[in-house]
This record gives sequence, C-alpha cells and structure tokens, in this order.
Amino acid sequence: MSRRPKGTPTSPARSAAIEAGLAAAYPDATCELDFSNPYELLVATILSAQCTDARVNMVTPALFDRFPHARALAAAKPAVLEALIRPTGFFHNKAKSLLGMARAVVEHHGGEIPPSMDDLTRLPGVGRKTANVVLGTAFGMSTGVVVDTHVARLSRRLALSANEDPEKIERDLMELFPPASWVALGHRLILHGRRVCNARRPGCDTCPLAPLCPRIGV
Repeated sequence: MSRRPKGTPTSPARSAAIEAGLAAAYPDATCELDFSNPYELLVATILSAQCTDARVNMVTPALFDRFPHARALAAAKPAVLEALIRPTGFFHNKAKSLLGMARAVVEHHGGEIPPSMDDLTRLPGVGRKTANVVLGTAFGMSTGVVVDTHVARLSRRLALSANEDPEKIERDLMELFPPASWVALGHRLILHGRRVCNARRPGCDTCPLAPLCPRIGV
C-alpha cells in the first residue's frame, strides 16, 4: 500500500511545481553511464550497483572492446570477466549476473536486448530499476521511474512517498507525475541527489526546491 507523510500536500499543482523546478535546474539531465547501445547500457547499469558511474565508465571501454555484444559476453571465462570488472566492487556476483544475463539474452532473444519490462526482469541480475534505466534511456520507453538510493531519499524528503521499498516508491511517483515525465524525472532526481540534496549534508540553502520541501528527515 502507498503511504505518504501525513499533513503534506500532494496535489497535482505541487507535483507540477516540483517537476518544473527540477526541469529548470537540470534541463539536459540524462544517464551518466557511457554507452552506445542497449547492450552496453544494460551491462553498465548492472556494474553500477554500489559503485559510482564514473568508476563504471573507467572500466567499460576495455570490457566492451573485449566483449562487444551479448554473444561474446556469454562465452567469456569468469576469471577474465572478473579481472576486467574488479574495480567496480562485488565483482564475483556481478560477473555471475553478467554471464547469466548474456546467456539468457542469447538463448531467449537471439542475442538482442529485449525492449520489454517483463523480458528484462526475467534476466539474471536485472531488476525493475535496471530495466527502467535501459527502457527509458536506450529505448525511449516511459515504463516507470528509476528509483535508486538518491530517488528514494528525495522522495521521502520531498514528502512524495513514505515507503521504503523501491517498487512502492516508484508507484507513488507514477501516481504523482505524468508518464511523459517519468524518464526525465528519474534522471533529474538522481542529479539533484548527487549535487544538492545529498545524504549527509543537503544544500537546503541553495536548493531550487526549498520552497516546496518539508525537509522530512533533514
């Protein structure tokens, strides 16, 4: 069940004002992972778990040079793959996810990344957040809102959701904002969380959303 902080307005006008404020602050916001096709974005997004996008971008050029498509990755030796992705952390589990994903893509989708939420989330190592990144950024499909740690934190502080589960937070955001805005909204919330509304010392004094924010938990 969706839950919102009591006593905080969640009107369409307030949601529109938050969306407009984010759009003005981050008009060109997009995914900060480097990629040139859906396969590369899917791989990079899996690697980005508990790792910065900047570090992932340092690793993926050599990775994609060695394994330029799902068929090549599916045939990779685990030790070789682990050595390439080691700097991203948790490389044993990530290598297992990447190999499982690539083999499933080859076996069930002819080596092509499927543009479908159901198909993507059936792949090893791919949850709804990762699928939303790929569908929204690589395929231009507005299937939902990416909810990472930044989006979850800002959703609570802005009183957009009182839930802790990412999928419940996503449902709350999808109720408050129009589908056409979902992809950009995720990118903008992530950037705002990185640059202004960080976890330890949020920059409330310089925040463009300050007049709209009840600062829950701050």
